[in-house]
Order: sequence, then C-alpha cells, then structure tokens
Amino acid sequence: MGIIVHYKEKNNRKKVMIKYDRLWKFVEKKGISQYKLLQSGISHSTLMRLKKNQSVNVETIDKLCKILNCNINDIMEYIPEE
Repeated sequence: MGIIVHYKEKNNRKKVMIKYDRLWKFVEKKGISQYKLLQSGISHSTLMRLKKNQSVNVETIDKLCKILNCNINDIMEYIPEE
C-alpha cells in the first residue's frame, strides 16, 4: 500500500505539497455529486481528507480515476516547494 506525502514541515508548519482542487472542479464540471462518489465506494472520511488536502492512499487515487474515468492530473496537482 503506497502513501502520497502531502506536506513538508518547515519551522513546525506544514506546507501542503499535493492539492485536490482539481478534483472538485472536475466533478463539478462533469455534474458528479459527492453522493455518487459515496455510492461508488469513496468513504465520507476520505472525501473530508481530500477537501482538506490531507494524505490519502494510492488505492484511493486509483479508485477515483476509475470512477471518474480520468487521469491523475485531472484530480490533483503537485505544488513544488518554494
């Protein structure tokens, strides 16, 4: 099971490195509700983690891409460290 690292600590502050803003724009554009994601096997707690740009496992990303019939770059983006 793989884990996606989402933050880097600097001066005791967490900096988000992966954002899921694209996911929410994608589902809105396609008219897909959060309820449909729940029905498709994405848990409520996972949706909340995605909304907060927190870490989720690779299997979740894989499942989302299958449900939405999309590529990984359609639903997430890497933000390089400054």
